[in-house]
Amino acid sequence: MNMKVSMLVLAGICAAGPASADDWTYSIEPYLLAASIEGDSGVGRVTGAPVDLDFSTILDNLDMAAMLHFEAHSGNGWGVVLDYGFMDLSDDIFGSRGGVLDARLRQGILEGLLLRQSSGAARNFEYFAGFRWWDNDVDVRLDPAVLPGDATRRVDASWIDLLVGARWTYPINDRWVARVKGDVGGFGIESDFTSSLSLSAVYAFSERYALDLQYKALWVDYKDGNPGRPGYFRYDTVTHGPIIGFQFNF
Repeated sequence: MNMKVSMLVLAGICAAGPASADDWTYSIEPYLLAASIEGDSGVGRVTGAPVDLDFSTILDNLDMAAMLHFEAHSGNGWGVVLDYGFMDLSDDIFGSRGGVLDARLRQGILEGLLLRQSSGAARNFEYFAGFRWWDNDVDVRLDPAVLPGDATRRVDASWIDLLVGARWTYPINDRWVARVKGDVGGFGIESDFTSSLSLSAVYAFSERYALDLQYKALWVDYKDGNPGRPGYFRYDTVTHGPIIGFQFNF
């Protein structure tokens, strides 16, 4: 039974033993991210406004959040991954520098990946390609240091980054599995650069349930428009922090 559980977590889904190419297994995982965001942002005439939000600040200003991870794997080594995270933050999240009195950020990130498991002795490796869709809405209220009188500026910035990466899974024992996942993308098509790196440890309670503990960092460097002009938007940040998730495998 323990070996079966270990093989289940190794695949990241409810699967153990031989499987035909027509067999599909699935995993769904709601999770929480204790995020911190660091970097710079620019909106309209405000350029280089620092973004320095620790988890406590985000929690104080969090209006809503939703995070969900889904995987489907076939018996022939192909798989599909979907991951969505959404945060709605408001009230002075950028501070007073750069002429910003207060701001509101709504950030949604959707990842879609097509995976291929290596064959033979390298079955612990999966290679993937896909996309990362960013959907950012930013509202800022500027003080007279930037524009005469208070002024509100809004930018709706959505873009899709292509990415490639790999995931390595290593069984520690019958219950614990370690995992490393990384990707790189952007390539100047939309954002200049985006990348993510995560380290995780997964504990299987049974064939159906597992606890996912990880630390993840996500980088992006995106800009659109001309600095100092209406409609300009820049987002050069790293979002990082621990994640705790609960997997349901079937």
